[in-house]
Formats: sequence, C-alpha cells, structure tokens
Amino acid sequence: MNTSPAPSAPSRRTIVLACLVVLGLAGAAFAVRGPLLMAAPRCLAGHGCLDTFNGVVFVTLAGLPLAALLVWALARLRRAAGVESAWRLSLAEVGMVYGTAPWLWMTMMPGSGAGVVPGRLSLVPLRDLVTMSPLGIGGNLLVFAALGFFAPLRFAALASVPRILALGAGCSILVETAQYVFQLDRVSSVDDVLVNATGAALAALASRRWWRAAEVLPEEAREREVNNS
Repeated sequence: MNTSPAPSAPSRRTIVLACLVVLGLAGAAFAVRGPLLMAAPRCLAGHGCLDTFNGVVFVTLAGLPLAALLVWALARLRRAAGVESAWRLSLAEVGMVYGTAPWLWMTMMPGSGAGVVPGRLSLVPLRDLVTMSPLGIGGNLLVFAALGFFAPLRFAALASVPRILALGAGCSILVETAQYVFQLDRVSSVDDVLVNATGAALAALASRRWWRAAEVLPEEAREREVNNS
C-alpha cells in the first residue's frame, strides 16, 4: 500500500541557508548604518525613500519582515499541497526578487541631467574598471548577486555557474541598454556588465552546496516512496 509522505519541516540545509541570508543582510545593514540613520527621518517624513540610494536601502531593510512573512506563507501553501522542499523553493523565489529589485531600482535612478544629456557608451573593456572606487565595484558585484545565489536553487536548468554567468551578463546588458535608451544621465559601460555578471557567478558559487544538493532531491523523493510502499 502506497502512502504519501507527510510534508516535511524545513531541512537543516534550508535553516542554515536562511540563517546565512539573515546574517548577510544584518552585516550589510551594520556596514551602512550611518547612511541608514540619515535616511530614516526623511523616509518617515514621507519623502526621500525611493529617490535616493540610502532611502532605497532603508526601505529594503525595513521590509524584511514582510519578505519573511511571504516566504512563510508560500512555504505553508506548498507544504499543504505536498510539495517537496517547500521552504527552499519559497526562500529562493522571494530571495531572487527581493534581493534584486532594490539594486535594479538604484541602477535606473536618473541623474541630474536625465532627458537632457544624451546617452553615453563605454565599450572598451577594463577602461572604466580601473577608475571605479571600491564602493562602486562592490555595488556592481551585488546587483545580480541575489539572482545568482537563489536562481540555481529554484530552477534546476540554471544549476550551472556558466549559465548563471550568462544570465547575469544578459540581465546587465538589458539594464545598460535601458540606461542608454532612456537617457538617464548614466554611462552604459561594458565593465558594468562584466562586474555584474561576475557578482552573479560568485554568488552562485557561494550557494553551490545547496543547489547541487537540490539536484538529488527527486531521487530522494523516489526512495522515500519506495520505503513507504
């Protein structure tokens, strides 16, 4: 007689993954605590939340409880439907979107000459990279880091570092093209594409132990079915 397995609680790997994500966000918040404290009064006063970098970071961190609640709700729905790895899938989906959207918003913020200054291109590799500040390089590495970290956990077809590298490069090309087309007073640089894609690939490497473990989940599910039959 076949019996379907009961929905499982969050696995140890999922709990460790969630803890690492929380610690990473806490570390980022501590690193930018000064600008956040300056942005908080303006946001609470009803302006400056989404039109400054500090404001976007503040809103993103303030919305973490809602993101966590969404992960919980999605996982509950999946567990009720008997979906395997409900927590991992839910965390990956919310993490991809919530960790990427703020960076995209910041990259698409118009400069002071938006609509007036024509689009500018920099197509010589590494020319801009040598003039970037450490903060600029770090920011570019983080733009698609959440996508690179979580996408292989959610989509088995993306469980490959070269594919994540290509995905990060493709998304970055779209962003740089949009900056140029909409004349946002920003330089559309090939170096931004290179650094964005590298950040996605490095993040994929950081989560590799989890997405490689996820590749064997279907086999584990079949083994449980055999054991419960």
